[in-house]
Amino acid sequence: MSVAARQIAVGRSPWGPDDQKGALNRITSESRAAIMAQIDATRMYDLSVDFFHGMPSFTFAGDPSYQMWMSHTPRGTVNDNLNQAGKRINQTCGYSGDVILMYTHTGTHIDSLCHFGYGQKLYNGFDAEEHLGSRSWQRNGAEQMPPIIARGVLLDIAALKNVECLPPSYGITAKDCEDAVKAQGTPLREGDVALLRTGRMAYWPDGSKVFGNSPGVTVETARWLTGHKICCVGADNEAVEQTPPSDPDIWLPGHCHFLTETGTPQMECVFLEELSRDKLYEFAFIGAPIRLRGATGSPLRPLAFALRA
Repeated sequence: MSVAARQIAVGRSPWGPDDQKGALNRITSESRAAIMAQIDATRMYDLSVDFFHGMPSFTFAGDPSYQMWMSHTPRGTVNDNLNQAGKRINQTCGYSGDVILMYTHTGTHIDSLCHFGYGQKLYNGFDAEEHLGSRSWQRNGAEQMPPIIARGVLLDIAALKNVECLPPSYGITAKDCEDAVKAQGTPLREGDVALLRTGRMAYWPDGSKVFGNSPGVTVETARWLTGHKICCVGADNEAVEQTPPSDPDIWLPGHCHFLTETGTPQMECVFLEELSRDKLYEFAFIGAPIRLRGATGSPLRPLAFALRA
């Protein structure tokens, strides 16, 4: 569907003109309490990948790969005395420290609502003329996203198709999602976190197989998902949506729908293999973005807990 046919527009928040949380407003104290009360704490799943030098990352648009180096070592501290503690003390107390450099959309992460817009405008009408500073956006940044504690639903599309991984650039349809929900017995509800499995993380950390020509949701499927009033969406691929997109008139239209039109944060590179292995399709989801002020995204350590019978 072309841009003209979709009649795209920046979404306005139903939670008011100053809102910067978007769909995460659907998480309430009552919904948090309800899902937390059902947790089986003996069954926890880590949905993140580890960060390391040489890890696969999105460098297609010129962003840097993950880098880490030590700024202090026990031997170097003795010789350099950078902490001004003196040789005698430094020979006793071994001091180590390090520095990282990374694109905020590296590894398992969440996109904030300033990541994508239409022209100069973000979700809820925040405009670059007024709200873009020298170093970051002043609205819709990562610091505005609260900890996400909600019911999670895995839509295991790869398992539905009985394949290890969906074919390159496969467009996940709304019917695929409907069939998965029916087969799993896990209907989507308002305020849920919806996670889609393509099978790409089965190849981690082989970047040649994890990234590029990714299977993912189409724009129509993105609209199907947000039509269920979810609070957040995620997938085990690099973009949630299929790449390259089927719409030739806009780059990453799924991003634009989720982030710009509906204010729905999206998570990428989520590790879903263990959930699929154990056929755990419904769970408690817990994930807290780092409060990076004005950032377009944030590293995330999402966890899933099984629910008590």
